[in-house]
Amino acid sequence: MSEIKNIIFDLGGVLLDIDYNKATAAFKRLGFADFEKMYSQYTADKLFEKLETGHINETSFYQAMIKTHSDISSSDIMESWNAMLLDFRLSSIEFLKRLRPKFRLFLLSNTNIIHQAAFNKLFIEQTGFHSLNDFFEIAWYSNEIGLRKPTMEIYQFILQDAAIKAEETFFIDDSYNNIETAKQLNFKTHLLVPGERIEDLDYNGYFISS
Repeated sequence: MSEIKNIIFDLGGVLLDIDYNKATAAFKRLGFADFEKMYSQYTADKLFEKLETGHINETSFYQAMIKTHSDISSSDIMESWNAMLLDFRLSSIEFLKRLRPKFRLFLLSNTNIIHQAAFNKLFIEQTGFHSLNDFFEIAWYSNEIGLRKPTMEIYQFILQDAAIKAEETFFIDDSYNNIETAKQLNFKTHLLVPGERIEDLDYNGYFISS
């Protein structure tokens, strides 16, 4: 069995509490009756996929949404879209500092420029730290690298970019489809379920929280 040298964390549902239902409800109030078909934890239509891979900017995204619902504004859309972002898990953020001397830490998140601005601001307000990225050797965001989980390509990209081996890497995510793809490439994986925290896990015997 290979020694675990690297840990890759997802962001939403792992380090940051999120509630997709809040965004869905907010968009339904704006008139998007079938918003679940547009975006959910496991799916994204072409518009949201383009946003989360950086192929359109926020202005183009807002324009596309307003085109179908002309009585709403960019601010309405931003507020509804950010409604899913809740609070950072402060104990989990602190726990990262205890892992750093023992492992190479990375972040891999499906996100977009709108959410990035919101959670970066939230991170500073809630933690007092300057930047979430400072806790990781590399932070990969889907909108910056043009790739999105759960495609095979994004995992192949990060392995090459960080010069790491999948079998020496522990990947933690809250979405089963992202986990399944990582397993195919021989990552060690853990599906973080509701109520579970990263500080609850046994990192291959090298570090057990107390």
